[in-house]
Amino acid sequence: MPRPLRVGVQLPEVERVVRWPEYRAMAKASEELGFDSIWLGDHLLYRHEGEADKGPWDVWTLLGALAAITDRVQLGPLVACTGFHPPGMIARMAAAIDEVSGGRFVLGLGCGWNRGEFAAFGIPYDHRVARFEEAHEIIRRLVAGEHATLDGTYWQAEDAVVLPPPARPIPLMIGSNGPRMLGIALPHAAAWNTWWDGYGNSVAGFAELNARIDAAAESAGRAPRDIDRSACVLVTVDEATAERVMRPRAAVAPLAGDPETLAAHLRDLADAGADEAILVLDPITEESIRAVAPALDLLDG
Repeated sequence: MPRPLRVGVQLPEVERVVRWPEYRAMAKASEELGFDSIWLGDHLLYRHEGEADKGPWDVWTLLGALAAITDRVQLGPLVACTGFHPPGMIARMAAAIDEVSGGRFVLGLGCGWNRGEFAAFGIPYDHRVARFEEAHEIIRRLVAGEHATLDGTYWQAEDAVVLPPPARPIPLMIGSNGPRMLGIALPHAAAWNTWWDGYGNSVAGFAELNARIDAAAESAGRAPRDIDRSACVLVTVDEATAERVMRPRAAVAPLAGDPETLAAHLRDLADAGADEAILVLDPITEESIRAVAPALDLLDG
């Protein structure tokens, strides 16, 4: 019996300082254990009053490295901020990683939300959706192997093209629940993703949000079934070592990390319309990945 949905894992962001050997070990374990995808956040800096500054490694460099040391799993940013780089450069980086991975890359895109990191690195924060719209137009054409020309307010391209050309049109995933963002991206997206706090980390919350995405897809001229649905799921694996950094200020209940509970939740999530679940484990460690992996066997059964 085929597994009812794909299951991926999110690797650490700013929970603690993680060096490359640990990322490599987690990625190798994820692939060995049967997970379908590996995801990395795209951020520059987390800065909160009264707390030490934190920041992850560059997502594009790490994804390139992960593409070279894995063979089967899909890889992608969750999600890449279009404000951090010129859109043509995002398309070029995406094409290179897709090449190294042998066509396993998914280009997740969003407009960003963390005002502090924009300010710290001198990146404009205003008109984020309008900036995204222009960037998205350039990126989607370039990763499809097309030429792109745009004389926009915020971004420009003059007969731009990615060379060497991508071996295939690179699939796009939109990481937003906002109506304007969905209107821009859904006419072209292969997939949509929501973070766990966007639907309350519950099956009922996902089902309600998923119905909104159906309606947004139809408004964008797409058949809802043609857009994959991806949901991040917050899972506490070990309360004693939980890092809790990824939880928002407003409380959202995490899922218990025992394989039976997790497998049942994932089945219900699939019934509610999810094609993929991306596990945000707490703590995010190789031990946690191994601890929840038996849920995959229960899903396969």
